[in-house]
Amino acid sequence: MAGAGAGGRSFSGRLRAAPALLTDRVRRVRAGAGLAAQAGLAAGLSWWVADSLLHIAQPVFAPISAVVALAASVGQRLRRTVELIIGVAVGILIGNLLIRLVGIGAWQLGLIVTLAVVVAAFVGRSPALVVQAGATAVLIGTLTPSVPNLEVPRVVDALIGGGATLLVTAVLLPLNPLRIINRAAGPALDLLADQLDRTADALRERDAEKARVARDRLRDNKEEMGAFGEAAQGAREAAALSPLYRTAREGPLGRYAGAVEPVDRAMRNSGTLIRRAVTLLADGERVPDAMPGAVSALAEAARKLRKEFARGAAEPTRCRESALRAVAEAGRAYRAGVDFSGAVVVAQVRTTASDLLVATDVDQDEANRLVRAAFGPFDRAA
Repeated sequence: MAGAGAGGRSFSGRLRAAPALLTDRVRRVRAGAGLAAQAGLAAGLSWWVADSLLHIAQPVFAPISAVVALAASVGQRLRRTVELIIGVAVGILIGNLLIRLVGIGAWQLGLIVTLAVVVAAFVGRSPALVVQAGATAVLIGTLTPSVPNLEVPRVVDALIGGGATLLVTAVLLPLNPLRIINRAAGPALDLLADQLDRTADALRERDAEKARVARDRLRDNKEEMGAFGEAAQGAREAAALSPLYRTAREGPLGRYAGAVEPVDRAMRNSGTLIRRAVTLLADGERVPDAMPGAVSALAEAARKLRKEFARGAAEPTRCRESALRAVAEAGRAYRAGVDFSGAVVVAQVRTTASDLLVATDVDQDEANRLVRAAFGPFDRAA
């Protein structure tokens, strides 16, 4: 009976969680729908070109090459296509050379693949290039006895597949580059804002442990910032290759892509801010009333940056206002009286605010001038 009760509770728990799980799966399907459509179109197009136009017998490698190139991270498809072709060429070259020298067999195949991978690694560090060289060497070493003249069709298939991928992603079915970068930037800016908010709460509550949690979570930002940087690269590539979005490079997209580096600096400077907040609380230093407000205003600036970029605002003025308000609050905290770690927190509020201003396309010198003006005088209370 107890087991049945436990099983019933488990089933009811899964039943309650089902709507959230279904929503998450639907969201993932929607996020991948564009890529799925591109993959299907590129595979079908590459097969049609190879089979119907060029009359290549069983051109299975053309759609495979198209999908391999498309599976590359957004922003690396042009490079992946070139690597795919180079890898195929290396595999063919090494395979044919060694077959003539040592013949065909199990150990010969192992030698062919080994040398193809070594040469590919010498040519370039990309895993895609190495994999393509090794795979092509396998095909040459195993199919050459039964399928003569395999080399030219294999190269043509790679060219067709890569070309189909570029045609689909650039002309026939391009993804909106602003949407690509916004989807990736959101988690990075949310992470920054959430941990700054958590730190502001820790300062209000004098809770060093809460600040430690924020410090550790913000430190683990490689996934979010990596996705943001990759998406920026992909958005630039999409805008450069697609006639539909080429003009977007000079508008919000250009500002958004240029924000990756200053946002990364804001992450690192906020990390220093939070580390000093942990020390401040652990040492029992003074926490002026304005200090938590300064950190909260920084969090608000990060959130507004995301919202203003998402809607393509011509000038992210609200982010700038929040960043300068954070600096003004930090100035009040400094003049109210801070100790050693508190002074570092104040300094990092200024630096992070400057980073966020630069992320909104403000020149670095102008950002520094605005920060100095917002901070106010350095006269401190006795």
